[in-house]
Amino acid sequence: MLNWLFGRGPGAATPQVLHNDRAAADPFTLRVQMIIHNPVIEAAGDRRLSAHMGWGDPDELARQYIADMHQCSGGMARYRIVERHEIDGYPSKVDGFSYDDTRYLAAWQRRSGFHQPDAADYRRILAQFGSVAKVEADVIDEVWLFAFPYGGYYESQMAGDGAVWCNAPPLTGLAGARRRFVVMGFNYERDVGCMLENFGHRVESIMAHVYRDKRGEANLWEQFTRYDQNAPGRAECGNVHFAPSSQHDYDWGNHREVVCGADAWYAFPDLSAPARPMRCAEWGSGDMRQHHLWWFDHLPRVAGRSDGILNNWWAYALRPDLFL
Repeated sequence: MLNWLFGRGPGAATPQVLHNDRAAADPFTLRVQMIIHNPVIEAAGDRRLSAHMGWGDPDELARQYIADMHQCSGGMARYRIVERHEIDGYPSKVDGFSYDDTRYLAAWQRRSGFHQPDAADYRRILAQFGSVAKVEADVIDEVWLFAFPYGGYYESQMAGDGAVWCNAPPLTGLAGARRRFVVMGFNYERDVGCMLENFGHRVESIMAHVYRDKRGEANLWEQFTRYDQNAPGRAECGNVHFAPSSQHDYDWGNHREVVCGADAWYAFPDLSAPARPMRCAEWGSGDMRQHHLWWFDHLPRVAGRSDGILNNWWAYALRPDLFL
């Protein structure tokens, strides 16, 4: 079942690099290079850090994420892991520092003393695994980094010529990186709901860029992300942190009833469907994963354009190299 998730079995054709509107409405097969920093802890019987700490299995998290993304995108997102690397070690920081088992476990036990600057050296990691060359050779489309808390990863970062803010500053100046691609950073201490949140902030960044020149009612992204607190009586789908009824960050379980126009987005670009009263049971009653799946399910994914912008917003989020 779902063997294609890890690149096995049929259906592994390379996606065509097309820029037309027809291609923008088709499902996207995205080939992933998966890099897992999961050191072996010799003092714990040679168990991997994730197992020793009782954290998530990176491979199982990837399977859940791929299945969730396929579901909530209406089949638009079809990820295949074509390369998998699991490293017995810790990623280097931008100043050259790397943890060893003793230092990392001691800091985790204290919940303090983690190295600063925390940021991982992306250039070194991408060079080590030939990521840029593989993107340019049309072998992979994006990179997934998995690590532990304080691994130093951004939730998402866009690289390559023309890269834009993607919940992190653009990663520029990579030799030979002519094609834009996204590096996702996942923490295997957390669950798949947090992975979906990472992608949600990627969507927010990219769609804000897409609609950056639209003002007022022409900015459909601003309309999509309205919630009752910032637009009383005119809530739509909200954003990643704010559901339609939320009153503060992560308040997905707020039980207030609000008038909400989220249903209309299922018929996009026709937004004439009337708003109706909604409560948090619609989006999971406070469950992070269920809220994010609900939110993604409302993102437009149909053919054509409105005011010059694709009606399939997934095209921008999944393939910024082709459509951004």
